Amino acid sequence: MSTQHGAETIRWDLSDLYTAPDDDNLTSDMKRIGEEADAFAARWKGRIAALSAEELKEALAGYEKLNDLSSKIGSYAYLNWSTNTEDAALGKLLQQTSELGSELRQKLVFFDLEWLALDDAHAQSLIDAPELAFYRHYLESSRKYKPHMLTEAEEKVLSAKSVTGARAWVRFFDETLGAARFDLDGEKVPEQQVLSKMHAPDRETRRKAAASLTAGFKELSRPLTFVFNTLLADKSTNDKLRCYPSWVTSRNLSNEIKDETVESLVEAVTDAYPLVQRYYRMKAKLLGLDQMHDYDRYAPLAQNETVVTWQEARKMVLEAYGGFHPKMGEIAGHFFEKNWIDAAIRPGKRGGAYSASTADSVHPYVFMNYDGRVRDVQTLAHELGHGVHQYLSRERGPLQSGTPLTTAETASVFGEMLVFRDLMATLSDPKEKLALLCGKIDDSIATVFRQISMNRFENAIHTTRREKGELTTQQFSELWMETQTALYGESVKLSDDYGLWWCYIPHFLHSPGYVYAYAFGELLVLSLYEQYRSTPQGFADRYMELLSAGGSESPEVLTARMGVDINDKAFWQAGVALIGKLIDEAEALAAEVSAQA
Repeated sequence: MSTQHGAETIRWDLSDLYTAPDDDNLTSDMKRIGEEADAFAARWKGRIAALSAEELKEALAGYEKLNDLSSKIGSYAYLNWSTNTEDAALGKLLQQTSELGSELRQKLVFFDLEWLALDDAHAQSLIDAPELAFYRHYLESSRKYKPHMLTEAEEKVLSAKSVTGARAWVRFFDETLGAARFDLDGEKVPEQQVLSKMHAPDRETRRKAAASLTAGFKELSRPLTFVFNTLLADKSTNDKLRCYPSWVTSRNLSNEIKDETVESLVEAVTDAYPLVQRYYRMKAKLLGLDQMHDYDRYAPLAQNETVVTWQEARKMVLEAYGGFHPKMGEIAGHFFEKNWIDAAIRPGKRGGAYSASTADSVHPYVFMNYDGRVRDVQTLAHELGHGVHQYLSRERGPLQSGTPLTTAETASVFGEMLVFRDLMATLSDPKEKLALLCGKIDDSIATVFRQISMNRFENAIHTTRREKGELTTQQFSELWMETQTALYGESVKLSDDYGLWWCYIPHFLHSPGYVYAYAFGELLVLSLYEQYRSTPQGFADRYMELLSAGGSESPEVLTARMGVDINDKAFWQAGVALIGKLIDEAEALAAEVSAQA
């Protein structure tokens, strides 16, 4: 059993969305959104090409209103279900809202198609119109999809079939792992509880947790292999229909980032894999291990890891955020004061953590599984970074508040960095500083290097599925081990059992191509934080402006305002070098600790 830490009762209050699944307002909204979509189509369909700038502005405002209400309905259903994936009634509501969302997209798809059908000169005249200045970036960026859109009839079919296709399989994956129980010390426990043991100070605890997970994954490997194959094939079909040249093109387009920039990022990180191996060789010595195994990677140096209570975590995060900028601390405080966080681990709750932007007319909510460890404090800081970002960007409206995944991860990782540096500043004992620093390096390696190694795995499975057809469980495992061995080399012994550990990672299915965004965010943050430390004057205000901009400008433009050129490979190499400096710092502290022994 986990030690009590105070988060066991931390559950969110979703009443700002709806009070319950049978809330009359929810029933009413689900009915009226279809009626309002019909009215919108009756007024604007077939007219977009002839609209003046003022009329298009009015149409966009109506389109945003429909998107906001749809987000409110869908968010409530998903947030409720994610805390109890075993509740059939919540699953039914999720399916209802998914089907409703598909119907809505079918009714509104004409709007995007008619906008994209305009010739470039006509479209540019509208983009340049003063009346549409607020929507400029949306209008510009949406036209990049022109070569990839199908006819209205085809778009409707794809939207309708996605409900019983890809989305259904993703839900099955989530519910399968949410309902799974793993044998550990004579108990049947949820996945998240076992995963948390991988960070335990005691090696035998870690080993048993790894064995428990592997045994559970073996039992689930047949259905999970089928889910992966089905979703890989589904994406391949969609990419062919939309004329995307590679499996990751649609993700890069969504992230508003050039393929070449992603390639530069990937190359900069994979070229630096020896840094990871150097670090793990050092960590093995610090842990007194002859050989580090896969289940040792996240072992803390402190043998008696302190349990961090929920109130302590709250204090740490709010002080770090408020110390950086008062408004950041104030907004983060709302999440605690107004019950916008669900942190309790409980049966049926899906794993992981996220911040849901929900609807711009409401506010974000944070979801996590808090188990009282320092890493959970960092997770809290991470998700609240998202939350603050989403809260600030709401003023940009439903069409431009959302950010590409690349810049979205910047806010979250920066929040982690603030908390980490505050914690480091409170310590004077070299042993304690070394333990905390190694925890940060562990996280940086997981965020940058491991995510890029997972990107390489994604690249391998998508490519293989398209070239050679359905993969067996063994083939998935071989590709996983190949990409993971490239990262760890001989510094970490990967057991044969570790070959199955691809099968539980939701990002591969929820958002194909997502994972490189974590590396993007971490390396960008390391650069920005160095800038903040060296020239702090005015930095916090500029950073808050960056968050407030949301998705109203491209990542390239927004980061350029912070003095960053994301298209330059040297920039990514410099970010990786900063992780090398953290390892240098750890080696120096290790030498100091050794000298004192």
